[in-house]
Amino acid sequence: AARGPTAPVRPCPLALASCALALLILLPGCKPADAPDAAPEPIRPVRVVTIEERPGGETVTLTGTVQAQEDVALAFRIGGQLIERSVNIGDQVSAGQVVARLDRSTWSDAVQAARANRAAALARLVEARNQVERFEPLLPRGFVSRQMFDQAVEARNAAQAMVDAAEAQVSTAETQLSYTDLLADGPGVVTARGAEPGEVVAAGRMVVRLARQGGRDAVFDVPARVKDQGHADLDVAVTLSTDPQVAAQGRVREVSPEADPVTRTFKIRVGLSDPPEAMRLGSTVTGTVQLGGNPGMVIPAAALTASQGAPAVWVMDPVAGTVALRNVEIAGFELDQVLIAAGLSNGELVVTAGVQALRPGQRVRLLGAPPPSAADTEPKVEAIVPPPTAPQQTEAK
Repeated sequence: AARGPTAPVRPCPLALASCALALLILLPGCKPADAPDAAPEPIRPVRVVTIEERPGGETVTLTGTVQAQEDVALAFRIGGQLIERSVNIGDQVSAGQVVARLDRSTWSDAVQAARANRAAALARLVEARNQVERFEPLLPRGFVSRQMFDQAVEARNAAQAMVDAAEAQVSTAETQLSYTDLLADGPGVVTARGAEPGEVVAAGRMVVRLARQGGRDAVFDVPARVKDQGHADLDVAVTLSTDPQVAAQGRVREVSPEADPVTRTFKIRVGLSDPPEAMRLGSTVTGTVQLGGNPGMVIPAAALTASQGAPAVWVMDPVAGTVALRNVEIAGFELDQVLIAAGLSNGELVVTAGVQALRPGQRVRLLGAPPPSAADTEPKVEAIVPPPTAPQQTEAK
């Protein structure tokens, strides 16, 4: 019997769903055995700085020495041969103490000569006075003319003037004789000597340099920029270079108006208030001064980058261990720092090294800190659990 056309076989929808689910489960295991898993991105080490707000200005560190506030060069007022110097460098002297002597013979002779001239002048004065006393009673009687009496009076006045001149010469000679002893005008310590016994010294030549007892100064050589930004009575914190624990406060009391011809720096003197004994004369000290400026936050110049044409910095989140790019407002530039006016807060961490190799959200760690373990860096993959399949139903024939 002839058969009619065969009807098309229609796939069962439940069977198709079961096949698709089986393929999804088997596909992860079908990749080649030699294909390695993608390595996790390495955590980049960075160097950071903690942001701290400051009142404003620039902190400048200077190096100088301790000197006496009053440093005087003791010298003879007259010239002569130095026969004795009773002090040496480092010796303590008191006011009125003899520190050196000149040969006195020449000046003693000058005193003797002046005294002899004074004696001769006194003798002539006595003679002239006696002459006037003899002529005075004879003048009314006519035994002495008026002319002779006037000449006697003039001779007496001239003799008196000669006596006065001789007295002055004696005083000058005695004073010069006293100058052969060099005296300290106040207590202090000897810091230098300029002549040795046996030398012939001229008047005014330094024989002994004396640092007077009392105040001490910290003396610094500063560039013109620091000199111009400073002001009178500027406070300076001074510490001993060999021991920063030894410190004292000072105030600028003298600024040189002329630059050194070699170094082109200006000398400033900072008066120390109650300096400790360890700050001896000649000690090397370090001075820290805060110059005027705008308040804000300071970051190293290496931390500054740009984002969308504006200055920016990378800020690290210490909890998440990631970085984010943040725009900031710059108030000014200093030597090797940038003054930030807005955009940062106290306590935030700003990346200072490697800023050009970062991207937003990148994981980082502090330089020197141990890297995290592999368990912390590997991504966690959740197993795919197939949904429960419905029980297969058989079609009743």
